[in-house]
Amino acid sequence: PDNLMWAFLGVLLGTAVGVLPGIGPALTVALLLPVTYGLEPVSAFIMFAGIYYGGMYGGSTTSILLNTPGESGSIITAIEGNKMARAGRASAALATAALGSFVAGTLGTIALTFVAPALADLALVFGPAEYFALIVLGFTTIASVLGKTPARGMLSLFFGLGLGLVGIDLQTGQARFTLGLPQMLDGFHVVVVAVGLFAVGETLFLATRPGGPGEIIKISGWTWMSLEDLARSWKPWLRGALLGFPIGGLPTGGSEIPTFLSYAIERRLCRKPEEF
Repeated sequence: PDNLMWAFLGVLLGTAVGVLPGIGPALTVALLLPVTYGLEPVSAFIMFAGIYYGGMYGGSTTSILLNTPGESGSIITAIEGNKMARAGRASAALATAALGSFVAGTLGTIALTFVAPALADLALVFGPAEYFALIVLGFTTIASVLGKTPARGMLSLFFGLGLGLVGIDLQTGQARFTLGLPQMLDGFHVVVVAVGLFAVGETLFLATRPGGPGEIIKISGWTWMSLEDLARSWKPWLRGALLGFPIGGLPTGGSEIPTFLSYAIERRLCRKPEEF
């Protein structure tokens, strides 16, 4: 019971801090680190896990309501979830984000319990060729998702790649594209780029249209997901878990590649593209 209480408290605090724009799960864990100083080691790790889960989920709230992703894994949630919110379906978007996080997170935890040793062995055999293939998979997925034409998707891809090259090369220690400025040695953090692209643009857009029709998102009451929403969502939840768990378990796998890959797959499988 004590450990369950710490898990609940960790999720509660992680979600409360994670919903703040621009604060991802890693920064959430760092901010709440002092809270666990007086705990037993096992309880502290359990609370850390709860904080991380809460921080990962909390980014979906600001993505849906404010079009401001707190970390790179929430970019797709901002793209589609905010559209649902503007269409008057913010409650359904928040509900499916919460349930989807719970279902996929639970399946991932169960799978990790049974296959952690095998997954660790698989991660150790990953070499340069496998990492190159994984990177190519991520690039092609992102290029196919962003923009209505391949040219725009590739342009966005290479623009992001150019931003990612700024800073110190981790392999050689050489400074790249810093223009001689010490402030550029750390490069561009993905959270800063995401907040700059989404939050600043959204703020300027709303500032120039005060009180415009449909620009203010209101949630009147709480409308839970309908049976049709559940019927549409349970398969993507399972497919997302099957994609996210193996890629996320790899070193440097992260949440970006499976998220964009899942988005590309769901767009192709959607029976009603006009309602996607």
